[in-house]
Order: sequence, then C-alpha cells, then structure tokens
Amino acid sequence: MQILRSDRFAAVALAIAATLGLIVANSVAGASVASFFDTHIALPNTFVELSAKHWITDGLLAVFFFIVSVDLKHEFTRGELNSPRKAAVPAIAALGGVIVPAAIFLAIVGSDYHSDHTSGWPIPTATDIAFALGLIALVGRNLPKRIRVFLLALAVLDDLIAIVIIAVFFAHNVNGFALAGAGVSLLAFWMSTRPNRVRGLRLMLLIFFALITWALVWYSGVHATIAGVALGLVLQRDLAEKTVHNILPLNNAVILPLFAFVSALVVIPHTPLWAMSSVFWAIVIALPVGKLIGISLAGWLGNALMRNRSASAVRGMDLITVAVVGGIGFTVSLLMNELAFADAPDLRDQGVLAVLTGSAISIVIGGCFVAWRSRLNTIAGGQEAVEQGLDPTD
Repeated sequence: MQILRSDRFAAVALAIAATLGLIVANSVAGASVASFFDTHIALPNTFVELSAKHWITDGLLAVFFFIVSVDLKHEFTRGELNSPRKAAVPAIAALGGVIVPAAIFLAIVGSDYHSDHTSGWPIPTATDIAFALGLIALVGRNLPKRIRVFLLALAVLDDLIAIVIIAVFFAHNVNGFALAGAGVSLLAFWMSTRPNRVRGLRLMLLIFFALITWALVWYSGVHATIAGVALGLVLQRDLAEKTVHNILPLNNAVILPLFAFVSALVVIPHTPLWAMSSVFWAIVIALPVGKLIGISLAGWLGNALMRNRSASAVRGMDLITVAVVGGIGFTVSLLMNELAFADAPDLRDQGVLAVLTGSAISIVIGGCFVAWRSRLNTIAGGQEAVEQGLDPTD
C-alpha cells in the first residue's frame, strides 16, 4: 500500500490515465465509452442524479479536495506556512502565478471579442500539487530541500486560491436554504468528531453527515468539491491525518486516474494548429509561460520586500525551477476547464487538449530543470563530503 501513497505513483498514474483517455476517445470504442460516462445514475429515494462522469468530477473529486484541505490545514498550523513571515514569499509568488497567466489568457482571447471565451481565464492559474511533487520524486531525488519546501508551500497556496475561484466564480443560482442546510450538516459532522463510547458509531455518523453535506452543497449550486474542502478543514487534526493516510491509496490509484481518464476523453480535431481557437493558444501559452513569468517575478519581489537574504531563500535559478514546474496545471486546470466551458463542448474539448499540451511542455522543461538542479546538488554534496573526509556515496 505504501507505493500507492507516493507522489511518484500519483504522477505516473495520472499521466497514464490521461494518455489512455485520449487513445480511447480517438479509437473505434470512443463513442461507446463517452456514451457510457454520459449515462445518468440516480441515488434511490433522493434528489441526487448525475451522469457517470459527474459522479467522478463532482463526487469522487470531493475526496481529492478533502485531502487538499487537510494538507492546507497542516501547513498553516504545523507546516511551512505556520507564520506570516514563512508564508509571505510563497504567497506573493503564488499570487503572481495566478495573475500573470490569467492576464495572458485574457490578452490573447480578448482579440477575438468572444465574451464566452473570457470565462476560461481561471484555467491556466492552477498548479497540480500531485504532479509537481511527483515530478520531483521521479527526477529530483537530490534536489535542495529549500526548493522542495518552497514548491510545496506555493502549490498549497495555489490550491487555496483555486478553491476560492471555484467557490466564487463557478457557483450558479445559489440556493440559500440548501447552503444553510449544508452548514448545519457540517456542524453536526464537526460535533461527531468527539470520541464516542459506542464502537463504530462515530465513524457511521461522520460518513452520514459527510454525505449529507456533500449532497446539500451540490444541490445549492456551489460546486460539490467545496464540500470536501469544508469537511477537511473542520475535522479534528489527528483524525483528519489518519483519514488521509487511509484514503490516499484510493485517491492516487482510483479517483485521480479516473478523473484524468474521463477528462481526456476528447476527440482530437482534424484541424491544423493555426486554425485552433484563441482559447487553445491562450491556455497553451499561459500555463508554461505565464507561470514562469508570474512566479519568478513575484518571488523575486517577495524576497526583496521581505529582505530575505538567508541561505534558505529560493532565488535565481532555484526560483525559475519552481516557476517552470508550477506550469503543470493538469488536475485542477482540467476541472476549471470543465466548469468554465460546461455549455460550450467545442471549447471544452480544445481546452482539455490545451491543458494537456501546456502541462506536457512544463513537465518536459521542468523535468530538465529539476534533474539539472538535482545533479548540481549531488555534485556539490559529493565535493563537500570529500573535503570533510567522508564517503560521498553514504
């Protein structure tokens, strides 16, 4: 089970699932598979009815956001973001990594004068924490610790911004009564975290109120994944971390690959690249280029404002390495694309291809930077060990 919890496994599983989704969509079985995932499935005696695809994107993906929120809570209380000074530079860098890609996207699509195109501005703002950390695990085993820590902090803050964007910009016709009911159910969930003498009762209550909270958030018009965020934030710390440990294999081996597969079920159009819409090009450019410029400049500004001159500061080529890896949008970008172009299938399909292309560019370039920086650190560590009379292979 331990291998299923690793960042390396998660990254590889995501890449394989997305590739398989593209292959299947463009095969003779593509139409049948797409039709299957469009089949609606209702929960008996409830108001909940979703297509198989939306059971994955709205239902199962809430588990992924639950894990994200537990990680957020950990970093803000006991991790690398537990003080304003520690959080300042990665927060500024994360903000730059959101503003610049969004600005590049709007600048490119704005020339088309299509108002429906501009709704996709959040798509290139996300960084996939699972893929970014998985890339480091694959090719950056000897990467300096400061780069790993900074990337983790930046990705966590980036996820926080993504959660706010989903909650604010993709909520439609919000039902206040359902949302209030979700709040009451969330309170009951929190109260159920108290130890109970009846064996198994607490677990049953937690599952029951978690499902009720999710259903009411979905019915309210707020995207259902926000329920996962709320549940993760209110769950008692030790219980939350134990829960994440238990469900991480399911998330890495089933939920994220399933989401990548159904999101990548897109027929590649027989259209030359130069004839693709401005949305395609905006995402392809904004993900790798926008993240590189935004994170690098904002990180430099953050270091200057905070007068961060310590040896652990991330700057120069280290900062650029983080910025390039930050262009891997993948999971959250695919979700943003699904939400932004829900009523425009052609744009949604081009958006999927653009996210995969932009993320692939960032994976290749970022992987080269990470491997190069890891190699330099290995050489520097070996030389230091020799100078100290130690065996550098230890």
